[in-house]
Amino acid sequence: MRVGVLALQGAVAEHIRSLEKTGVEVVTVKHAEQLAELDGLIIPGGESTTIGKLMRKYDFMEAIRDFSGQGKPVFGTCAGLIVMAKEIEGGEEAHLGLMDIKVSRNAFGRQRESFETDLDVKGLEVPLRAVFIRAPLITGVGEGVEVLSTYKDEIVTARQGHLLVSSFHPELTDDFSLHTYFVEMIKQTKQP
Repeated sequence: MRVGVLALQGAVAEHIRSLEKTGVEVVTVKHAEQLAELDGLIIPGGESTTIGKLMRKYDFMEAIRDFSGQGKPVFGTCAGLIVMAKEIEGGEEAHLGLMDIKVSRNAFGRQRESFETDLDVKGLEVPLRAVFIRAPLITGVGEGVEVLSTYKDEIVTARQGHLLVSSFHPELTDDFSLHTYFVEMIKQTKQP
């Protein structure tokens, strides 16, 4: 099984480290053609507007839409969540528009309001340590979207079929259980 981490901007090395702990082969994705050899893809945190511009510049937009269209799992964290959303509050144009969610950018405040907390996530046996840094918030979900966790009654983790998103950075701790969850999603899609 080969899982890629989109390496345009953001916490790429940390996602690679977490994925390696799950035992999968990890690919640093810098060219759209690399997607053809992957079973799953992570879009890391960073700055969503910058990631969107770089995806357009390096022809990733249609390539990732096609990848997802084949039912291959995609996991977006923090800015990756924003990039995957169908709607962004404040009138910003959607980037990939893959997942039927509405998001608010930087909903948890600025850098100085960053925090860590333990979250109960549906599908995980023990609470997950979550790091929120200028995190977005899921303010609305479509019919096919399953809410996996909330923080103070606000949605911070969700799944829609083969798509997974989190407002926080699961790669910034030693807990790789959400990455393991994503790898299990990939295994499910590969079964005949």
